[in-house]
Amino acid sequence: MSPIFRSCPCWRFGLAMLLVVAAGCNPRPPASATGDYLFCFWNTENFFDNKVNGWRNNEADKDFDRWFADNQALFEQKVKNLTEVLAALNDGKGPDILALAEVESNSTAAETLKESLNRAIKPDTQPYRHLLMKNLHGGRNIVTAILTRLPVIADRTQLIDSRHRILEGHIEVNGRELIVLATHWTSRVSDKAGEGRDKYADLIYGRFRAMHKANPDVSLLICGDFNDNPDDPSVTKHLHATGDLERVKANSDPPLLYDIFANQWAEKKSAGFGTHFYRGKAFLFDHLVVSPGMVNGRGDWIYLADTAEIVKHRFVVPTGRNKGHPLAFGTEKDKVPLAERGVSDHLPVTARLRVH
Repeated sequence: MSPIFRSCPCWRFGLAMLLVVAAGCNPRPPASATGDYLFCFWNTENFFDNKVNGWRNNEADKDFDRWFADNQALFEQKVKNLTEVLAALNDGKGPDILALAEVESNSTAAETLKESLNRAIKPDTQPYRHLLMKNLHGGRNIVTAILTRLPVIADRTQLIDSRHRILEGHIEVNGRELIVLATHWTSRVSDKAGEGRDKYADLIYGRFRAMHKANPDVSLLICGDFNDNPDDPSVTKHLHATGDLERVKANSDPPLLYDIFANQWAEKKSAGFGTHFYRGKAFLFDHLVVSPGMVNGRGDWIYLADTAEIVKHRFVVPTGRNKGHPLAFGTEKDKVPLAERGVSDHLPVTARLRVH
């Protein structure tokens, strides 16, 4: 080493600063202590913001739009209740990847929730940085969204179809890509025969087949409020999703998708197992479905077996026939004190994933 470097420690400082700058240009993704990440999906039930957007095409949206805008305390309570449940997950860090349904389009609702979560999670936790959303054309003015603290490929965010709530988001950790389809299928009220839900399933499966053709080991997670159970035709015949893990692992042609809750539904549905309840009856409408590469060990990401859960929280019906069922936040017609309102008429679902 030259004498000038031996006598002056400034070169060490300069090298250290160079390394800091280099690290800042290519930041590492936030890592969990266990090396895995928590995924969560939740239908947040008419999560409108506190501004009048002027919806006119749908009477329900028009009412919610005005109701929250005219009552700031209601909006704040809705955000507070959502935050309480979500921030408690993952040992107080909140989900690493959070997919939402029924978020008002063209609104600040999801952004407000992001800020609220960042205030509520543990101080040493990486904050939520990325919000992926795309607005629809036609139908109700509610969309799906993805909120995450992990790195994303933002310019690949897209809707599969401009009139269907199928949001495609791309998350990349250490060069390993996870594709998430956050979806919300047509309701049983407006689509009694199920043709709309069959269409959703066909569109999603078609998108998966295109990905699978390009990469048979693609890591794809499909989540959403399907408004159908795991054993309904839209899921089994149109989405080609099953609880038969060995058949999914085989990655045959045509490939099958793994519906994570399907087997539990088959075993426990008569015992009230579900994520949504109507007139005392349980429905498992909220699904987590993964591609073969996520269960056969060959994908960039893997689903950690037996980690999927339906999240139970304190916002439940306290007494009576529906005791323990999720307590909805409700509507303007419900004459319920603010402090007694729930959070959503659906329960969240979670699963742990690992970068392979």
